[in-house]
Amino acid sequence: MKRLLARVVPEVPILVGTFLLVTIPSLRGTAAGLATVIPFTVVAAALLLGWRFNRSRLVFAIALLAITEYMLLRGIETPRDTVLFHALTFLLPINLALVALLPERGTLTPAGLLRWVLLAAQIVVVLFLAQPAFAAKTLSFLTVRVLPAGVMTWTPVQQPSIIAFFIIAVLLVMAWTREPQSPVRGYFYALLAVFAALSWRAEGPGQELWLATAGLVLVVAVIEASYLMAYRDGLTELPGRRALNEALPRLSGQFTVAMVDVDHFKRFNDTYGHDAGDHVLRLVAARLAQASGGGTAYRYGGEEFALVFPGKSQDECLPHLEELRE
Repeated sequence: MKRLLARVVPEVPILVGTFLLVTIPSLRGTAAGLATVIPFTVVAAALLLGWRFNRSRLVFAIALLAITEYMLLRGIETPRDTVLFHALTFLLPINLALVALLPERGTLTPAGLLRWVLLAAQIVVVLFLAQPAFAAKTLSFLTVRVLPAGVMTWTPVQQPSIIAFFIIAVLLVMAWTREPQSPVRGYFYALLAVFAALSWRAEGPGQELWLATAGLVLVVAVIEASYLMAYRDGLTELPGRRALNEALPRLSGQFTVAMVDVDHFKRFNDTYGHDAGDHVLRLVAARLAQASGGGTAYRYGGEEFALVFPGKSQDECLPHLEELRE
């Protein structure tokens, strides 16, 4: 249950909160007021975090969302049936995936500047293809039907864009599964919010709030990833030594701390290699995480682990520790 909650909190509550905010009639006034404040607050927070923690991907993602909001709310006169709108819905998920899956390379570094150039080039190409001489052919490509016509009548997003969203969502889930502590999970939930923004009716503040929600989810993902890097061991996914050092002063009354060491671990590494050694540490950590007796496992460092048993004496913990040792 705890593992499931860790995968959906806080992103799903944020998405549900936005949905309620833009659908409940009594909250329309509140939604309109928030729509004038939240987008700028999210952009400011994203730029601050991107600069302070050197998260160029967050800066690029926020730039994509800002361009999207401008195009939806100010840059397109008839957004539901123009080349600009359908090109936006097709290219946005692809660009978000590239931002999420490519490594950090800085914002103003040569690699970062190249990404800005590629983003600007896309805008120029789309504006060129939106000219009357090319608009008809471009629109026919962006609105081609692959699935039955009645399947997606509830959204103005056309089928090529829907397929792009689906493929990108699958890729993000795969990357998230491979690296659970990566901010990629934030991009998956942000993709859902972006699709909601593109599908939402143009009237009212719904589109602005959904795009702001996508940015907020990305900001939260960076904060959470930074927290996990500081307090959770990346190899074993156990709380790390810093988390142990902060947990111990909060304990009151009786408690027991047990130290666990993997015998002959250096010899094992020398014989089978460090990759096999890492696998051993993950196996040991998984077993320690399931310790009976209410113990919480921490990775202390190297092949050393710690178990903390709140409210238990040494004698009460020994049977549980002996079970682990065996």
